[in-house]
Amino acid sequence: MPEENNQYTFENEQYRKTYWHTCSHVLAQAMKRLHPEVKLAIGPSIDNGFYYDFDTPEPFTEGQLAELEAEMRKICKEKLKLERFELPRAEAVKFMEEREEPYKVELINDLPEDAVISFYKQGEFTDLCAGPHLDSTGRIKGNAIKLTACNAAYWRGDSSRQTLQRIYGVAFPKKDELDEYLAKIEEAKKRDHRKLGKELGLFMLRDEGPGFPFFLPKGMVLRNTLIDYWRQVHKRYGYVEISTPMMLNRQLWERSGHWGHYKNNMYTTVIDETDFAIKPMNCPGGMLVYASEPHSYRDLPLRVGELGLVHRHELSGALHGLFRVRCFTQDDAHIFMTWDQMKDEIKNVVKLFDEVYSVFGLSYQIEVSTMPEDHMGDEKDWDFATETLKAAIEELGKDYVINEGDGAFYGPKLDFHLADSLGRTWQCGTIQLDMQLPERFELEYTGEDGQKHRPVMIHRVVLGSIERFIGVITEHFAGAFPAWLAPVQVKVLPVTDRAEEYAKEVAAKLDAQGFRCEVDGRSEKIGKKIREATLEKVPYMLVVGDRDMENGTVSPRHRSGEDLGAMGLDQFAALLGEEVTSRAIK
Repeated sequence: MPEENNQYTFENEQYRKTYWHTCSHVLAQAMKRLHPEVKLAIGPSIDNGFYYDFDTPEPFTEGQLAELEAEMRKICKEKLKLERFELPRAEAVKFMEEREEPYKVELINDLPEDAVISFYKQGEFTDLCAGPHLDSTGRIKGNAIKLTACNAAYWRGDSSRQTLQRIYGVAFPKKDELDEYLAKIEEAKKRDHRKLGKELGLFMLRDEGPGFPFFLPKGMVLRNTLIDYWRQVHKRYGYVEISTPMMLNRQLWERSGHWGHYKNNMYTTVIDETDFAIKPMNCPGGMLVYASEPHSYRDLPLRVGELGLVHRHELSGALHGLFRVRCFTQDDAHIFMTWDQMKDEIKNVVKLFDEVYSVFGLSYQIEVSTMPEDHMGDEKDWDFATETLKAAIEELGKDYVINEGDGAFYGPKLDFHLADSLGRTWQCGTIQLDMQLPERFELEYTGEDGQKHRPVMIHRVVLGSIERFIGVITEHFAGAFPAWLAPVQVKVLPVTDRAEEYAKEVAAKLDAQGFRCEVDGRSEKIGKKIREATLEKVPYMLVVGDRDMENGTVSPRHRSGEDLGAMGLDQFAALLGEEVTSRAIK
């Protein structure tokens, strides 16, 4: 690949993916050199590097990963040219059979009849691959490669097939870029919400309920505070709230299309000889609520929110803390409207998203997903809806990127990718236009002309799910939640046993004003109490001693280490109250 123009940098997504894809081939070549008995599966680039799946007898150790890294560096120094060639199907199968690569043979046999079957050769190593690749292994900086993990993975994602070993890696054009990335990874490990959730007493996961999180008392305070805020915002934006049943019969799910398309991810049971399913999403119940009474154009737009607990069957290997669970509370809303109201409603939702995300210090990028091949409805309606989405966010002065063909089968959508304090992105908010469910459920409203019309609707979530969002903000804030969100806002620390009663009086007064407060009355040195409260990430510690007792004061200390000096309790309460009311981030 010629080095011309600045398109050959990591700022160019295609070049970055090509670079990492080539690294995966270098990894596979290193593996075959050191362990020729290992069988090759697949090795793509991914969002943060690359991986390759191997059929190996045992998982690889850190020492073996280091050996593979060293061999990869040697291959880069050899500057092996990557050469592409094609073979007819029969010759391609024979080529891989001779090399005893059964997974490659299966991949070739599963290709469409008219597929071009291509290979890439580098030195003694050849792999089945569609490409593209760099033109030489010498383009890769060997000292900026790092193999980061080795995990189990099922062949072709099928739990009934062979278990493989997936080796992950990352590489950069410069060593300092790799060092910066690895430093972020180490910081991310410290912020891991599973680790912090345990240390801070927020939630737990048990083998008795894999994928079904338990929220502990402090986690419930955090969760309920978040939900209270959600309700306040939605009330101001004109939403009403409903609750729909957790279990509904098969007929409903067939009508919505979920039974045919999503049944394998649904938990089902039989009641009175009728099939039922626990809801994997809230939408069909919302349709029934709308259809329960007649509507006029004067009722629209109708904005209906629901914090609905949904259940989805996820493979056990995919479960990950609060990020991937089997039950979660989706902060849904469905907006029923006329076609003429579509643009204004989209803008209204984006403004709500702006307000919510700014409270947490989260920026975002918008992605417009357009009509997929497997879609329902008239293409003219799709074109109108897609252009309306674009126009709405353009009028708000927002930038966006196009994700061609990735819309839902029932309509185009906007996805909001949030950036946290480490620069990682999370897809949380989404705005999906739906022209199909109103049709399936025969929803109607009476127009100004006295005739019946079909509304169009928006599905939208702002947090995505309460559980996952708690995981995101736990890592974003490293567990040091802003005072308004913190499960414990103040910890009163008596310096001596003599000050304990005064500490309890201080805590009682703060509690009466609605603040969340605890007293550490243990007979421990004050330094230890401060250290432990800091590790618990409590926003404020009130150190109280003999002088505070005499003067009726407190000595606030912020978890950052800032000492605010002695002040009256009312003064501190006003300071904290302003921080909580304004939802300040500090």
